[in-house]
Order: sequence, then C-alpha cells, then structure tokens
Amino acid sequence: MPGKVLIVDDVPTNRVVLKVKLAAACYDVVACSTGENIVELVRTIRPRLVVLDCDAPQAPGLVASRVLRADDELSSIPIIVTGAPREGLTMTALMLAALEAGADAFHPKPIAETLLLARIRNLMRMREVSEELRLRGTTSRALGFAEEPEGFERPARIALVGADIAMAQRWRDGLAGHMPHRISVLDRHAVLNEATPALQDIYVIAADLRQPGDGLQLMSELRSRRWSRHASVLIVTSQQDVAQEAMALDLGAADLIAEPVDGRELAVRLATLVARKRESDRLRRRVRDGLKLAVIDPLTGLYNRRYALSHLARIRDRAAETGRNFAVMALDLDRFKQVNDRHGHAAGDAVLCAVAKQISSNLRSIDMVARIGGEEFLVAMPDTTEDEARAAAQRLCRLIEAQPIPLPPPAQGTVHQTVSIGVAVGGGATREPMEGEDGTETLLEALIDLADRALLSSKAHGRNMVTLGRDAA
Repeated sequence: MPGKVLIVDDVPTNRVVLKVKLAAACYDVVACSTGENIVELVRTIRPRLVVLDCDAPQAPGLVASRVLRADDELSSIPIIVTGAPREGLTMTALMLAALEAGADAFHPKPIAETLLLARIRNLMRMREVSEELRLRGTTSRALGFAEEPEGFERPARIALVGADIAMAQRWRDGLAGHMPHRISVLDRHAVLNEATPALQDIYVIAADLRQPGDGLQLMSELRSRRWSRHASVLIVTSQQDVAQEAMALDLGAADLIAEPVDGRELAVRLATLVARKRESDRLRRRVRDGLKLAVIDPLTGLYNRRYALSHLARIRDRAAETGRNFAVMALDLDRFKQVNDRHGHAAGDAVLCAVAKQISSNLRSIDMVARIGGEEFLVAMPDTTEDEARAAAQRLCRLIEAQPIPLPPPAQGTVHQTVSIGVAVGGGATREPMEGEDGTETLLEALIDLADRALLSSKAHGRNMVTLGRDAA
C-alpha cells in the first residue's frame, strides 16, 4: 500500500465513492463522518494524508485542520479540503477559509478524480522527503549535535514569470500589501540565468508561456539544475484543464492557482510555500552541517559506522510505528587485498571510492549508505520489502561488476571489482520477531548479524552474489 488516507465527510455516499476511488489506486482508506473526534482519530491511526469535507469556515473539518496545524506532532500531515459552500457563501471564500485554516489544497465538489489523485501523490511525495530529512535530523540530535540557533529570517525571494510582462506585473500588483517578501518580475531567459538575478526561493510560472504547456517545461528545467532544484514552483493555469493540472503536480509543482489570479489567494498560497521552503532548508542545513565532520568517512564521503547504527535504529523505530518492513544490506569487496598488494594502497583507495559512488548513485535518496570497515559497506533501506531489497542488491552486483575502475598513477589500466552482499529484512506488522535477550537493541544487532552471516554465505558460495538472511546456512 502506498499509504493510509483518512476521509472525513458527513455524506455516506461521498465517503463510499471517494473510498472506492482511492482503494482502486491501492491506498489504505479509513472513512468517518465529521461527528467523530477528527483530531483524536488522526492521532490514533496516523494517516499519511487527510481529506476533510467542509461547507463553511467554522465547519468541523476546518476546525480540525486548525488544530492539526497547531499540533507539533501532527502538523506535518498533509491536508486536502473538499467541499461545496453553503448558501450565501462563494466557492472562493470557502477555498480561502480552507487555505487559511492550514489546508495544503482545496478541491471543489464535484471532485475531479484525476486531479485529486495527482494532488495526493504530490503531497505524499513531499511528505516522504520532509520525513526523511527529519529522520536524519533526529539522528544527529541523538548523536549529540546542537540544534541550529534561531536566526533572523530574511525575506523570501519570489519570481513571477507570466506569459508576458503585463501578466506578471498584474500578479505583483495583486500581492501589494499582502507580503513582506522580495518579488521580481522575470522572463524565461532571466529565470534560467544562474548569475542574474539572485537565486529564487519560489517561482510563480504561467503554465502557458510562448506555447501551451511550456511553463511546465520551464519548471522541469529548474528542477534539473543544481542551484534551483530545491526551489518551490507554483503553476498558474489559464483554463480548466484537469489533465494539465495533474501533469503539473506529477512533474513537481508545489501548488496550483487559476487565472484570473486573486491577490489574496496568491498571497495565502505563497505564505504556505515560504513556510514549507524555510522548514526544508533548515532541515537540509541541519543534516549537512551537523553531521558532516563527525559522521562522514573522509575517504569515500559516505556515512561512517557511528552514524549508520544510530540512523538504522531510527529506521527500526519508524518501522515499528508504521508496521512496514525495512532492509539491511552488508556489502564486502571481493578479493580486495589483491588490489592493494598488486597496485598499491592509492589504487585500493580509488577502488573503494568508485564502488562507494556506484552504490550510493544506484539506490533511492531515502536509502542510507555507510562505510563501516576497511572494504565493508552497510545499506539501510526504509519501507522496503524482501523482494525489493533482493532486486536492489542484485542490481548493484551487476552494475559494479560491469564498470571498469581506472587506476591512479603510477599504476596503469583498470580493474574490475565485484562485491558480495548479504540482505536481511526486519519490521513489518506480521513478521515474527527474531530471538533476542533484551529488547529492540538486541533485535537490531541480530538483524545486522543476520545480514553479515548472509554476506559470509555469499563469499563461501562463489562471491559476486546476493544471499538473503533467511537462506544463509
């Protein structure tokens, strides 16, 4: 299942229809009415995302949204509000009330299924990245690193890129008096120029610039560039094109707004994106600065044993909360001593660095790779099944074997290196606990030991292969 979704709607038919649609997309759905204690229900079931129904600013769904956003423990859960306004209330007013109550998105009824599913995918993807950064930040605090001191928040830099200058200036005029941030009107050429202007935090881009849909291409360009890949992008759609809006979300847009742009709505959406961007920037800095010196292997640039074991404990804790599996890989270079003996230690270092790069570049961004010994590596893979872990390990074996590694002077030529891998899987709601004497720490040690024994089995049966812990002799 890609994640648990909580649906809150007073109309049973609406709950059933939406539950069927989401279940067809393999979401684990829990549905209830607004008569339930929504906040306590969220606290109990810990959904990956909440869909709330409302028809007025003081509807129970919006009251719950405000409470969830004020709760440190629950504030990171994405919230989508759906609804149709009561008599005397416009759809725009209801949408603004939902956004100001903390909703990440508002979808009017009747709901466009394609767009709603794209929004759910988009928000869950952003939450996964945020959770991984928080997980790494928790690891750094557990290792004794200080929190980043609170500093002055500079105004955010926001770039407006319309189909023409007049459109972008109209957006800027609508924002007047609503925001304290630095707002620039740019064209496509200026946006893609790294030197000028200053790098932006948020881009507001018309979906249709010179041609229909080329605003989405511009967003993809920004996502591919080192200096702008972490910026947020808000796409402005020019017409009710559900397919284009869904594509924008799937390509990485942080939010959508429709023409003609209302200044207050744009300001509310931008305020949310600014807060989200600042939080992700803080988390990235904490990971980068707090861990770099003490927990990074200086040769390969990977994490060292100290960090790996602490981070793996956090993955284990999260697996226990969610009932999901996680995997551990133990990797060892085959016949590595021969490289040092034949070509020298500089060649051995080059091989270690090359293999480390191959491992880290061919796994997911959420996977943790560490060098824990001379030629031994450890990989921790959250939310990973046994089949997924085995497939990833087999892929690494093939890729490393196929890539010749250049030797540094005075050695000449290249070498072909292989690795042996042992895999063990832990966690999961139905998995039987491993035998241990005193609680979860012993269980985690037993899991690592199981991966090590599987690694030794790979060595004993010919090297350059993968063995699952349950198959190890």
